[in-house]
Amino acid sequence: MTVDTIAGIPVDVNEEGFLTDASEWNEDIAVDLARREGIDPLTDRHWEVLRFMRAEYEAKGTGPTVRILGKTSGVPVKELYQLFPKGPAKLAAKIAGIPKPRGCI
Repeated sequence: MTVDTIAGIPVDVNEEGFLTDASEWNEDIAVDLARREGIDPLTDRHWEVLRFMRAEYEAKGTGPTVRILGKTSGVPVKELYQLFPKGPAKLAAKIAGIPKPRGCI
């Protein structure tokens, strides 16, 4: 575990850059993380996915896989790949400040 300064805030991250404590997340951190991943600006559609990811994590203790995300978020899989090109479930989870979903490599 290392400390990274994201949006001016020191936070603990794992070796892949995921926050180790989801409660440290805020929208400024999301904007900075997205920018680091080449997503700028975050659109309303991005925020819809990020909020869905956080709600799923809070309810179930894990983020959804891309398949479940496409079926239950209201955002089709094709659009998810346009919004989060490097792998929607993994990248959206990282920006949403939650752990990498099970099954993501």
